[in-house]
Amino acid sequence: MEFSFNLYNAMASGGVCLSLKKMLQDTSAVPVILCIGSDLSVGDSLGPVTGTKLKERLAGLNCYVYGTLAKPITAHEVKYMNEFLRSTHPGSPIIAVDAAVGLAGDIGLIKLCKRGIKPGSGANKKLSKVGDISIMGIVAERSMFNYSLFSATRLNIVYKMAEIIADGISSYILEALQNRRAELRKNCI
Repeated sequence: MEFSFNLYNAMASGGVCLSLKKMLQDTSAVPVILCIGSDLSVGDSLGPVTGTKLKERLAGLNCYVYGTLAKPITAHEVKYMNEFLRSTHPGSPIIAVDAAVGLAGDIGLIKLCKRGIKPGSGANKKLSKVGDISIMGIVAERSMFNYSLFSATRLNIVYKMAEIIADGISSYILEALQNRRAELRKNCI
């Protein structure tokens, strides 16, 4: 199952929310969000910017977001995060958010897949897969010199993508929490 939305589509955040509903329809657990990336390079900052926005939107709720601008989770730390997330949040689906490279015509696409993500693969790193659902924002064109392209990525693209992804995820989580509360009330009556 795979969905794609262009960052200039006015309904992209709603599409992200609906895609998550479809992908997570078999679970009642609130997902854990893992935002991967670094604040040292604009092109690699999609995860931490998204994580920061999610922390702001979901403050005070029973929801876990890992990877922000203040505390980034880089691709190298993913091997530790897999074990940590599975033991700390058993039964919770994990949504992994990361920047990606692709074809020149795909720059600006936000892709959601019902499978984990291999962070660092755009930079030819061989790291373990993480997550149950991946959200990737294509921020640069794939080439032999991906790291230099990541640093030449426009901040505006990363920021708009982070806004869309954070809006979609937070809408999904807020709705899931409301449904959960309604179900609890119904069972108590």
